[in-house]
Amino acid sequence: MKKLGLIIVSCFLSMLMVQKTYAQSEDKLLQLLKQELAADMQELQKQENPPYHMNFRVMDDRNVRIQSAFGATMSSSEQRVRTLVPQVRVGDTKLDNFKYNAMGAQGDRNGNYPMAYLGLDDEKGEDASRQSIWAEVMKRYNFAVEAYQQAKTQSQVSVADEDKAPSFSEAPVEKYYEAPIPAEKQAIDRAAWEKRLNEVSAVFKESPLLQSGDVSLTYRVLRTYFVNTEGTEVVQNRTYARIMISASMKADDGMELPLNMSYFAYDPKDLPANDRMIADAKDMVKRLTVLRDAPVVNPYTGPAILSGPASGVFFHEIFGHRIEGHRLKGGGETFKKKVGELVLPAEFQVYCDPTLRSYAGEALNGFYLYDDQGVKARRVDVVKDGILREFLMSRVPLDGFPSSNGHGRTSGGGDPVSRQSNLVVETTAPKTEAQLRSMLIEEAKRQGKEYGYYFKEVTSGFTLTGEGGSLNSFNVTPLEVYRVYVDGRPDELVRGVDLIGTPLSMFSNIVCAGDKPSVFTGECGAESGWVPVTASSPMILVSKIETQRREKSRELPPILPAPGKN
Repeated sequence: MKKLGLIIVSCFLSMLMVQKTYAQSEDKLLQLLKQELAADMQELQKQENPPYHMNFRVMDDRNVRIQSAFGATMSSSEQRVRTLVPQVRVGDTKLDNFKYNAMGAQGDRNGNYPMAYLGLDDEKGEDASRQSIWAEVMKRYNFAVEAYQQAKTQSQVSVADEDKAPSFSEAPVEKYYEAPIPAEKQAIDRAAWEKRLNEVSAVFKESPLLQSGDVSLTYRVLRTYFVNTEGTEVVQNRTYARIMISASMKADDGMELPLNMSYFAYDPKDLPANDRMIADAKDMVKRLTVLRDAPVVNPYTGPAILSGPASGVFFHEIFGHRIEGHRLKGGGETFKKKVGELVLPAEFQVYCDPTLRSYAGEALNGFYLYDDQGVKARRVDVVKDGILREFLMSRVPLDGFPSSNGHGRTSGGGDPVSRQSNLVVETTAPKTEAQLRSMLIEEAKRQGKEYGYYFKEVTSGFTLTGEGGSLNSFNVTPLEVYRVYVDGRPDELVRGVDLIGTPLSMFSNIVCAGDKPSVFTGECGAESGWVPVTASSPMILVSKIETQRREKSRELPPILPAPGKN
């Protein structure tokens, strides 16, 4: 029986391999891309500056977006578009056209780069697709030659780079294929979802003080193709659904007061029921009403607790962007010389793992199996026992880090650079929330402060990493902040707070972390476009933070009241 079982298993695996190979050979778009890539590479070898590497990246993108406000559908659309971005590398791995310019095409001042649009019908659209590919390849090649000549000149007249790593690294040849998602699994009942979103946003009609009250659904089905002249072929799918609830009021002094929350799932059926979302929307209105009358605070330095979501954004902004390898080649080198040194308390662990589909019971937005350079994704232990170990790498190498670890990412027409995925912060010495609160009060007393701060919710942030002569700083935008008084008075909600600082100073003041991880889901924008990310962290205690007073709007609240009910 054992022998028979082995034979059956062996036959089954062989059948799977045959089915997979058959599916790939029947994928007309994949075959078209391989043919065109080979033909274009061969033809361009006849030029004075032939490419040494080329790749094609295709995004077959289906998007459904529904937006509702105050109980009514404001927009409802479904769109499918198929785009291609070629990458052409001229020169050699030591010095090529990407040496001083991370993007391989001329974009506009908003960072938008051109793409080729392909036919959606693989049978009827083949000729049009070939023409579109050829035209975009020629544009990218001409730009590549020009950039390469500039790079050669710059390398001869500029001071020698501190980082001696080449322009491009080797990577294993990968073969990975996922079959297309069946059409019935891509469908979504828009009418039913419009009704559901309207039920949730109708909650906002009850408050005449609201300036806005929106609920939106985004459902995306993305199929990506990647082929290169080294032989890599990666075809993979991604689906996700996200609901955003947002509302805002304006205080009497003109300050804008927004709150928002989101729900994320890989499949729309896993999103929460309307009862929960309606309850959350009602709670949002209550919080905004209290926040509207909260006192405005002045700049502050002192101890603070950051909630899990707030801490996730905090680590994403002040640390995550500074461990993206390509930023360490010039300018933003905050942590470049810190490898092997203690950068956090010894109990802290920080890693990026794009292969995680879920964490702390929640689906993760930064999940993928292969990055946008066709490199297999893997976990990167950035900080282990408080010591900095690694950086996030694309195929742009760095001294001491010669290979990609699967973090080359992009969207739209941009070219991949090293970017975050699922950033996870953990501690081996967790504290309860009560312990953290007690430690906050003791630290505030020690510093002679009347209170410490508790940052409950943040919306986003931005950072300058020192590249191009910018300030090496960050700014995180809190939505809900409380004063925690040392004399036992109830916590007091305040407004007008921005969390600011410089990364090394802030990191040196981190004391410890809590025992319950939270997940913050979002998208991160940088030079290579907006990519899906997740940050997970427990609460953290910081001995000293710095805040500034948020800029107020010059517009006072409306003179006329909001329209009443019909």
